[in-house]
Amino acid sequence: MAVADREQQQRAVQAAVDDDTAGQRLDNFLLNRLKGVPRSHVYQLIRSGQVRVNSRRVQARYRLKAGDSVRVPPVRRRSAPAIPDPGTGLAWLAERIIFENERLLVVDKPAGLAVHGGSGIDFGLIEGLRSLRPGLKTLELVHRLDRGTSGCVMVAKRRSCLRELHALMRAGSVRKQYLALVRGRWQHGEIEVDSPLTVGREGSGARVRIDPQGKPALSRFRLVRDYGARASLLDVEIPTGRTHQIRVHAMSAGHPVAGDERYGDPEFNAACAMLGLKRMFLHAQLIEFVWPGNGAEFCVSAPLPEALREFLDVLAEA
Repeated sequence: MAVADREQQQRAVQAAVDDDTAGQRLDNFLLNRLKGVPRSHVYQLIRSGQVRVNSRRVQARYRLKAGDSVRVPPVRRRSAPAIPDPGTGLAWLAERIIFENERLLVVDKPAGLAVHGGSGIDFGLIEGLRSLRPGLKTLELVHRLDRGTSGCVMVAKRRSCLRELHALMRAGSVRKQYLALVRGRWQHGEIEVDSPLTVGREGSGARVRIDPQGKPALSRFRLVRDYGARASLLDVEIPTGRTHQIRVHAMSAGHPVAGDERYGDPEFNAACAMLGLKRMFLHAQLIEFVWPGNGAEFCVSAPLPEALREFLDVLAEA
């Protein structure tokens, strides 16, 4: 069944199941053919009865038989989002600034964008912001996120702000909350992983390991939702901010982060990829602290990216 052209997007399509396709689940059959359609929308089409097999409503797990007739309603496609080329302009980056005042700005960094250039990367978040705000004398990263992690990144516009926030972070007074999807059913309840970390090198990147002689690292894990025996969505807080901290601590607890190519489980990652996960499932959701001096409370958050929300919908249905 081919449904990529304009005419087929404007009307329902009937597809006959042949011997090669027989035995395939309905959801996988549709996902293979509706390229560019969000997976959550494919499942919604099935649930709502807009997809019919032999004129009947069936569930996503229905196994197709040779000779079945599958009706697919008109659908619209979209291209997968990509990290824009800096040569095309920086309007996209300005739209990702979720807070800004005279001292500080916070950006909702997309996954795939490094926080700074280097190691073969010519363009990063901070280079983009400096191009966007050429009149600012100071524009410095307060902290970092891994390239594969999305969410809140603070950037100081004054040296005094940078010093204050670094002091708060050293004191553990900045609350940083993440959402992470991990392998398996989480059965630890609310736990703290207090394991020092040491950074080494592996190829062109960092390789972090637990080491009693390493730097202190504390992560707090709490279950948000489990997806059966397959995966669990966790809330993670890190009073410390070591390189790859959440990823290594989650792995040490027996629950590596989904899509983590360095510390993850290849089989679990492959299964998630089959369901549509195209990145590491780690998102910096919230930053909260109290400004020194005036005691004003500061809190900023970035919503879970649409691609990750859609993947959770698919995972719930699978």
